[in-house]
Amino acid sequence: MEFTAGLIPLETAMEQMLSRIVPVTESESIPLLKACGRITSHPVTSPIDVPGFDNSAMDGYAVRLQDLASGTALPVAGKAFAGQPFDGEWPEGTCIRIMTGAPVPQGTDAVVMQEEATVTESGVRFNEEVKNGQNVRLRGEDIRQGGNVLPAGKKLTAAELPLIASLGIPEVAVLRKVRAAVFSTGDELQLPGTPLGDGQIYDTNRLAVHIMLEQLGCDVIDLGIIHDDPEALRAAFIEADSQADVVISSGGVSVGEADYTKQLLEELGEVGFWKLAIKPGKPFAFGRLTNSWFCGLPGNPVSAALTFYQLVQPLLARLSGEQGNALPPRQRARTVGRLKKSPGRLDFQRGIMRRGEDGQLEVLSTGHQGSHIFSSFSQANCFIVLERERGHVEAGDWVEVEPFNHLFGG
Repeated sequence: MEFTAGLIPLETAMEQMLSRIVPVTESESIPLLKACGRITSHPVTSPIDVPGFDNSAMDGYAVRLQDLASGTALPVAGKAFAGQPFDGEWPEGTCIRIMTGAPVPQGTDAVVMQEEATVTESGVRFNEEVKNGQNVRLRGEDIRQGGNVLPAGKKLTAAELPLIASLGIPEVAVLRKVRAAVFSTGDELQLPGTPLGDGQIYDTNRLAVHIMLEQLGCDVIDLGIIHDDPEALRAAFIEADSQADVVISSGGVSVGEADYTKQLLEELGEVGFWKLAIKPGKPFAFGRLTNSWFCGLPGNPVSAALTFYQLVQPLLARLSGEQGNALPPRQRARTVGRLKKSPGRLDFQRGIMRRGEDGQLEVLSTGHQGSHIFSSFSQANCFIVLERERGHVEAGDWVEVEPFNHLFGG
């Protein structure tokens, strides 16, 4: 794919990028306690029926319909508890006291909840008509032995792992973690804790990217700060490419005299695209190295975070083998105030989404939207997504909003 000089739409960039990504295939089997956030490499099938036996859905009384025909009170012949089933002889004309989850005695037609029963000296009377099968959970009603419980490509969370544990499975097969190498470029960058010289700033982008990579379950290879030296940058590219599935740099992708990233990417691999029709984040680069994919983030903090969120996050989801959309669905909301925008680029403004007094969703800006105002992320809970050709937005107009996911505290 040849280098594209013009700005390309985000949707086009996403389609070009994701169409080329092939998920990792190496698999490993790990204990359930270590599997949170991992992606299943194979479907999970059940070795057992769930429930494993017919059991009661209520605290109440197990009955046989034929014993209810006379309408007389039924003496209690025994009790059944979870883990302590009734296994004695069940005389005709009687009922069994039973608790939720307890196996129903052989011959049970229904369980009557205790709220619908009246206990008398002669036995138990039932206040409502009893239907065959009521309040009885049947064996295999939830999951059949041999049935697929989870598909391959499923991200495992607190919703899925207890389900696997309920099947008696102690370990699960998952895809290996994506290996991501990250480094920042620029002579102006310094580590926090180091005194700043004239024109220097602290390297925050690499910290943000490192944290988000860990939140997304990647193994992170941090190569630090690489100065604006072509040979040092070339060495960093080669080292990162030898270790990682994806290489992510911050800075060096604009049009400055010392921005060598694109030049080296063309030398060591290929440029897929460079320059997007979005704001902030226009100078984002995507390409291919010998062994890995490459994502070049802009140097401005907001631009770096936004392009990671909108582009690198879906790339990593596809590379990790996760099925589904990595980004939350967009919603419509009314603006509280005026939003400034010039036509020409898809604009992601930081906003605060909330319910108005009328119960409708509304959104207000966090204020100044400069690509250096990173504090806006700590105030916002969503992106206000303004269409490419749209101009200024007046108060009360409808806009699309995209709630933050867990990367930004959503």
